[in-house]
Amino acid sequence: MKNLKRIFRVCVFRSLFVISLALTPFSLFAATPLDINTATATELSAVMSGIGIKKAEAIIAYRDANGHFESISQLARVKGIGPKTIDRNHTVIQVLDADNKIN
Repeated sequence: MKNLKRIFRVCVFRSLFVISLALTPFSLFAATPLDINTATATELSAVMSGIGIKKAEAIIAYRDANGHFESISQLARVKGIGPKTIDRNHTVIQVLDADNKIN
């Protein structure tokens, strides 16, 4: 009986530990939405749902070629990103102007 309790506690602890590690990238950026005009590909892929490193790199390439985004809806101009992806991520991303005001 003592062993079962110990095994149960160890399993619960390890499960919670793994879950906390899995959620860490999201919690790092959860307090403030990420500015898509200054974010790196790694930051974008860590924060945005449905955006892997390749799509994040495409966002950066588009931004480098066409200048800063004026609104998050302009992400739809990046190949492979549609309105559903933008809608799903609108709470974790933002566009700041030169005065750090949200557009």
